[in-house]
Parts: sequence; structure tokens; C-alpha cells
Amino acid sequence: MNWQAISFDWNQIRAFLATVEEGNFSAAAKALGSTQPTLSRQISALEEELGITLFQRGKRYMILTSAGRELVDHVRQMAEAATRVSLAASGQSAEPAGLVTVSATGWTAATVLPGIISELSRCAPLIEVDIIASRNVSDLNKREADIAIRHGQPTHPDLIAKLIGSDTGCIYAHRDWLVANGVPGSLDELAGHSFLGFDHPDIMVAGLAERGLRIRPEDVRYRSTSGQVLIELARAGLGLTVLTESVGNRYPELEPVLREEFSVDVPTWLVTHGELHTSGRVRIVFDLIAKTFAQMKTGGPSDRPSAQDTW
Repeated sequence: MNWQAISFDWNQIRAFLATVEEGNFSAAAKALGSTQPTLSRQISALEEELGITLFQRGKRYMILTSAGRELVDHVRQMAEAATRVSLAASGQSAEPAGLVTVSATGWTAATVLPGIISELSRCAPLIEVDIIASRNVSDLNKREADIAIRHGQPTHPDLIAKLIGSDTGCIYAHRDWLVANGVPGSLDELAGHSFLGFDHPDIMVAGLAERGLRIRPEDVRYRSTSGQVLIELARAGLGLTVLTESVGNRYPELEPVLREEFSVDVPTWLVTHGELHTSGRVRIVFDLIAKTFAQMKTGGPSDRPSAQDTW
């Protein structure tokens, strides 16, 4: 090993890769929790250390040079190796203390996780929890979260997943909406009505079409990134939406529509990285979430409203 050849600062390498991935200094600084001037200085220092120019800079643009492009793949490999080191180190920690980051949909985060954290505060008071409430799937391999509660089964071989719940997604509408618009007799009669969905109508339209319900993107008139907001829009009588039965059935003013013609299975998976599963604090939180969901299914002592979000 030529130790003299390794003279650059890892923080400079991180700054370079973040700028490449994020597209500019401002976005990269935000992603790293740093400042734009600091990032610029780190990259300039790296360029001086390596004796090359990494970015061609202008007043309103920056372009990766050919020398910079040649380094990107090597730097990505360094970042992946650093992530693996961090995962391995976290996995060796057996002390039930420290931070655990849990990613879940907004509905799960708001209705189920508070009760779990309350129990955690009693059995492991030194564990801290950071909740990421988002529909976006966190990348556990990149340590965006330690644990994720998601509706899709992961396929990456480094991830450990446990099926902790299942539900059924159905179409719901407010009873007043059904009175005003009539109770449909078939899925075809739903075309042209107002639907409530997430912020990418094309995805919803394609998903519904796969299940025999054909609508247009313009039919998804009211949209939100939050499943909780969609529920409130439905409760305001603004249109049709797809909810899991455990959510929709909690609101007596919402009624299922064409339940026999349209339904979709909605599983819930509890996921963590294989390296982190040996971490004492992560294992405690993982097992507590799994136990709570099991008790919810059987109506046990921790029976709480279901954690399924809108589909």
C-alpha cells in the first residue's frame, strides 16, 4: 500500500461526489448539511491536491470536466465502501442506546409509531428515534434510514424483510358525494368523475388501469403528497379515492364503492439492512414494531388503528 499517495481529505471527496450527484453547490451543501462556500473551498482544495480541474465554472453553470468524469466511478466506489464500514460498525453496537431512524408513510408515522415509541421509552429509554414520514422509499443501503415500513417487498439481497401486515385497498367516496353523483353500477361509470390521488396522476392512472378501472390523468383533479390530506379531501366529499379498508372503514361518512369489482392487496413489510440487524438498538426497535403489528392483527393489548396508508 502506497500510503503517501493517499493524501486527500475524505470530506473533500464527499463534497465532490455530492456536487456531481446533486448537480450544483447549493443542492450538494443542503444534502451534506453544509454551506455553499465551505463546499466550494473543499472542492478547490481537492483540485489543488490532485493537480486537476474537476469542474468548469461559470456565473450560472458548472460542468464536470473530462478529468472529473474519470474520477467519478472511483469516488462512488469509495463512498460505497465507506457506507459499508459505517454499516458494519453500527451492526457491532450491542448497547441499546443511540439514534434509530425509522421511515414510514405519514399515516403510519402519525397513528402507529407514537404508541410504539411510548413503549420504547419505557423499555429502552436511551434509544432516540428519528421518524421520516414520507411516501418515498428510503434507501437502507445508503443509510437513509435504519428501518423502513413499506408496502412493497424489497428485493435487494442485503436487506432483511418481514411481512407484518396485509390489507385490502378499495375505492371510497363520501356518502353525500354518492347521493349527488349516484351510486355507480360498474367501473366504467366512474370514468369522468373526480378522483383524489398523489402528485403523479399518470402513475395512479396506470395502476388503476391494470385493475380494470380506466380514467384519464385529468380526472385526478385534487392531488397531494400526503395520504392524510387525501383522506380529508375524501371526507370533504371532493371525489373518489383508493384507501385501505382499515383506514376507510374508520370513517362512517366514507363508503366503499364497487368493492366486489375493485380491490387490491396491500402488504406491509418491515425492513432493515442485514448489517444493522445485529445492532442492539435497531433490533429492539425492529422487534417492537413487529410485535405491535402482530398484536394489532390479533386485537391484543397493543391494538391500535391500522398503519396502512392510502394506496
